Amino acid sequence: MPELILPTVRLRDAFLECADEWGPGLHEDGFGIRADDDLRSPEGFAAWVHRLVRLTHGAGEACPDEKHGSPRWIVEEGRVQGGIVLRHQFDDDFGQIGYGIRASARRRGLAGWALGEMLVEARTVLGLDRVLVPCLADNVASARTIESRGGVLEGIRHFDGFSVRRYWIALT
Repeated sequence: MPELILPTVRLRDAFLECADEWGPGLHEDGFGIRADDDLRSPEGFAAWVHRLVRLTHGAGEACPDEKHGSPRWIVEEGRVQGGIVLRHQFDDDFGQIGYGIRASARRRGLAGWALGEMLVEARTVLGLDRVLVPCLADNVASARTIESRGGVLEGIRHFDGFSVRRYWIALT
């Protein structure tokens, strides 16, 4: 059974296996990887995870990084299968939810399941009544996933060299 967890250094090897499957270059939304992040060294990986999730004092519980939102890894039997993020601040270019599933884990419903879980969080934790969820215009599978969760196409926006479908999902 899959679960959504906060990023953790404990799953470094599992995350790197997932990242290696994507290969170099652009990584799927939901991971928050920047061009200058060093994920290969233990120190760099820990710094990246720390940026995504700040540890609180006391019981050692984690809280979302306010700048990034609520990042979660999609984990199944100890393997990182993908990532999803609920952005706490509205971003007209990137939307409020972004996600990605590694190639070997696609077509099994993980993206739809994770999206559904984050929609509940958007409504119950952030009190939102709708969210913007974009996907690349040529990503038919992602478009179908978003539509299966109630996404209504607003339109397509063109950026530097790529096009993005913009979907609104009502949370009522």
